[in-house]
Amino acid sequence: MESTFEVLAEGRRRDILDLLRAGERPVGELVDELSLSQPAVSKHLKVLRDAGLVEVRQDAQRRWYRLRPAPLAEVDAWLEPYRDLWRTRLDALETHLDTMD
Repeated sequence: MESTFEVLAEGRRRDILDLLRAGERPVGELVDELSLSQPAVSKHLKVLRDAGLVEVRQDAQRRWYRLRPAPLAEVDAWLEPYRDLWRTRLDALETHLDTMD
């Protein structure tokens, strides 16, 4: 199984997650929004589902996908030291700018 980082390396998968942030969507809507073929979207959704980033609900003939944010905690934890780095640098910049005439 691919890591969350490997799955998110594909731009179209990130696009799908961006669309799903607003809420649950059927595959057809994702196809329309992304201007991709249905098989291509389904392939990306399978990878996202296998990584635990999305879950699917069957409703008659439609499949609805929704975001599962929990696996993104791994990415958030990895980014935290970088956020601290930027906070420190931005604070230093603010201090420097405040001391300028």
